[in-house]
Amino acid sequence: MQRTWAISGVDLHLDLGGPRVRAALEAGLREAVSSGRLRAGTRLPSSRALAADLGVARNTVAEAYSQLVAEGWLTARQGSGTRVAARVDGREARPLGGALGEPSAARVRYDLRPGSPDVSAFPRTAWLRAARTALAEAPFAALDYSDPRGQPELRAALAEYLARARGVRASPDRIVVCSGFTHGFSLLCQVLRHRGAGTLATEDHGLPSVPAAATAAGLGLRRLPVDEEGAVVEGLGDADAAVLTPAHQFPLGMLLAPRRRALAVDWAVSGERLIIEDDYDGEFRYDRHPVGALQALAPDHVVYAGTASKTLAPGLRLAWLVVPPALVEPLVAARMLAERHSGVIDQLTLAELIRSGAYDRHVRRARLAYRRRRDRLVTELRRRAPQAQVSGIAAGLHALVDLPPGRSETEVIARASERGLGITGLASFDHGSTHHRQALVVGYAKPPEHAFTAAVARLTAVLGEPGDVPEPRRGRRSSAGEY
Repeated sequence: MQRTWAISGVDLHLDLGGPRVRAALEAGLREAVSSGRLRAGTRLPSSRALAADLGVARNTVAEAYSQLVAEGWLTARQGSGTRVAARVDGREARPLGGALGEPSAARVRYDLRPGSPDVSAFPRTAWLRAARTALAEAPFAALDYSDPRGQPELRAALAEYLARARGVRASPDRIVVCSGFTHGFSLLCQVLRHRGAGTLATEDHGLPSVPAAATAAGLGLRRLPVDEEGAVVEGLGDADAAVLTPAHQFPLGMLLAPRRRALAVDWAVSGERLIIEDDYDGEFRYDRHPVGALQALAPDHVVYAGTASKTLAPGLRLAWLVVPPALVEPLVAARMLAERHSGVIDQLTLAELIRSGAYDRHVRRARLAYRRRRDRLVTELRRRAPQAQVSGIAAGLHALVDLPPGRSETEVIARASERGLGITGLASFDHGSTHHRQALVVGYAKPPEHAFTAAVARLTAVLGEPGDVPEPRRGRRSSAGEY
């Protein structure tokens, strides 16, 4: 028989099948402790209470407890009841699904890997205030299954914000909210393939999930070289679609030159093709006013992709696509098959955060903080490791640092790891370029403010050391933060 019982109001399933109830109870408790379903220190119910819940004799429970105490699974102290032991067979009980990356993460004390903002600066107070207001004002129907494009309140707020801040030409009915850039991009690739597209052009340096998602959808790839003017769009040729990062190329850091912006738009319009504009950090430009979105030049041929992962936090899993009218229905159909909609409460909260002006205020504060961090990084590199050069425009949450002569990515990353510093090499974002640079992609936004100075000090110390003989290309690819 299968029974459920409660400890401190938390239900726990136990399988007490078979004729020997005591043996089944002991086995069930051992499994719950060893798997982490019952955590160390958890107080178990009294033998009388558990016996009543399970409908068995009290002595059966008491004997099972005594056996597990003798084996070290449980502890029993007068006045404190029976609890799960802190250590079992020399190992601390772990929750189910313990992170496989924990040992590696424990060694990273200072994290300069790209992909995330400073999540310790998340506007908790403003978010809670917006959540309270949103929940108080939301109709009950908003908590039901909702529009797969996203909550109307958020799409309306995004349409106004994107038009004002990024120059995007959007109406709420053309916005689809999704669970991160990669989620939305994967859906787009599926739609493109279903509509007959065969080839997607991608920049030869970029987020690893871009070619992976395209390939998974059955699209072939065409690599676009990237030079000091951004993607070489002259190579688009007969590709059916292209994904570009025109405001701030990821990870090399340059702006797509005006001439190439115009060429890309002409390619899309004249050939009835599609550009996917990944505007992952368009709000963060430090040396001038941000360049407007490419989408405004051809809204019927450009999908604009934005995200809250850089402005707020990746854990919100909120991003958005502004799509041409012809793609709305097929994209919604693909969304319905994969995941009907993102979390409603977070959508309503973000909508209120934008409407109230708190989102703009947070972005302005973050822009100032990240600009100062970039300036500090550049200053310290010039002072302590002058042969390491920062390239790219003053924008975004990362900087490309070319290594001094005689240094390789793998050697520098290994030395940084010995100091508890997490960094990522350019090779992790190389999709097959012919020009191999030894460089680091430094995420200066990620460390909390109190750890930033120490992180930069460790980086400059590593870069200031004499290097080994350069190794043949190439560094091992590592995972990067999803948009």
